[in-house]
Amino acid sequence: MTRVDWAKIQTGLNGPRTVPFFLGRDFSRAGLIHGELTGQLNKPKRIRRSPPRRAGAATRKAREAHPPAAAKNRSSRPCPFLSGRFSVAMSPSAPPAPARGANLPKPILCPPASSTPARFPHLSMSSSPRAPPLAAAAGGSSPAVALSLLAADPGHRESVLLAARAAMGNCLGETRLDLAVPGLSLAAKGKVRDVYESGDGEHLVLVTTDRQSAFDRVLASIPFKGQVLNETSLWWFNQTRHITPNAVVSSPDKNVTIAKRCTVFPVEFVVRGFVTGSTDTSLWTVYNKGVRNYCGNALPDGMVKNQKLSANILTPTTKAADHDVPVTPDEIIESGLMSKEDFDEAGSKALSLFAYGQQVALENGLILVDTKYEFGKTADGTIVLIDEVHTPDSSRYWIANSYEDRFKSGLEPENVDKEFLRLWFKNNCNPYEDAVLPEAPEELVCELAWRYIFLFETITNTKFEIPETQEPIHERISRNLAQALRDI
Repeated sequence: MTRVDWAKIQTGLNGPRTVPFFLGRDFSRAGLIHGELTGQLNKPKRIRRSPPRRAGAATRKAREAHPPAAAKNRSSRPCPFLSGRFSVAMSPSAPPAPARGANLPKPILCPPASSTPARFPHLSMSSSPRAPPLAAAAGGSSPAVALSLLAADPGHRESVLLAARAAMGNCLGETRLDLAVPGLSLAAKGKVRDVYESGDGEHLVLVTTDRQSAFDRVLASIPFKGQVLNETSLWWFNQTRHITPNAVVSSPDKNVTIAKRCTVFPVEFVVRGFVTGSTDTSLWTVYNKGVRNYCGNALPDGMVKNQKLSANILTPTTKAADHDVPVTPDEIIESGLMSKEDFDEAGSKALSLFAYGQQVALENGLILVDTKYEFGKTADGTIVLIDEVHTPDSSRYWIANSYEDRFKSGLEPENVDKEFLRLWFKNNCNPYEDAVLPEAPEELVCELAWRYIFLFETITNTKFEIPETQEPIHERISRNLAQALRDI
């Protein structure tokens, strides 16, 4: 197994500003008790602890000092990013960055009347309530609290890592449902999702695989990833119906969404709240090269990596076959990719979705840093949200309560996304040009599986159901999907 050099990953792309950022626990050597794991481990096994579990004591002390707050209706909570309840350090010399679309309608932040995903029964069956880890203490300044969000429940974390290792051989890397389910035909094969056309011509079947994509190519397969992304999107689709309609019809399987057919706009609506990132099209990469007008947004001099923008901005890209191309709104309209009316409506929806996503994330101790949205148009002319929403694949998340101190100290934020895997590949190969990439280390793959599940549970306040690994995922999907299509 490839050994992970954390120092190289942590040094990454940022020179002297970056020092080790990891979470204070060596997950490959943590001394923990292995609990029963989905019926696979019948007897708990004790591993020798070295050093003692000081983090556990700190966590218990933090929980006693910050008991969970009573649940409140979100409609009474103003968005912290808009009301000033959450402030971050900015360069004193940096003037405010004007936001593209400032004249668009104000973001819609009211939550839906009901959070029950009625159209997705398997979510309510598989998701039991789970207390958000340290959500009530997200604003605290205690170092013990700041370092413990991702490790607030070490026993649960270890059980997920064990499950991920056990499921490495049962990832959904490829699908051929057109050969297994009558009436299906393969319409498109994306980096992560495979799209099939149903026989009635009115529906599309979106299958979320476990493929991990970055640098416009597939890097690895991550256990449970497809289920996490699908169920995360379904939760957000349900929560954001007050902002925009969506194309979802049903979800007959943990990895599958059946959607209404629509005409997809060939534009991705990327919304950013911070100057950060490591890919060629990320805001920090282009800013660090001297670009001061990006996708129609004027950027001030003097900004530094991971700094918060004065307002969220739209940085759209075209959906090219093998890579994304940044483009300005004027170029989108002039080239005929979208009409001005459609772009303005979709752009307004994107900004509102992002503001609401930031609000929900911060209420649970996280920062939604940036994300991307896709929209389509139905036969009756309605613009609908499609694809995925606020997943760890389409979005960047940081831990909120440690961000400001780490930013002031020149440290990388604690992240809950795939950035550390991107950095590993950047440091071990040229992911843009090398024909063959090295195999991702197992410990990084399992760590990413844990972070995806952690994010789902933290945002939704429900427990992720780890599936039984005995049945191949493709066979389960084929059976469930065939039944669902017969019922449509």
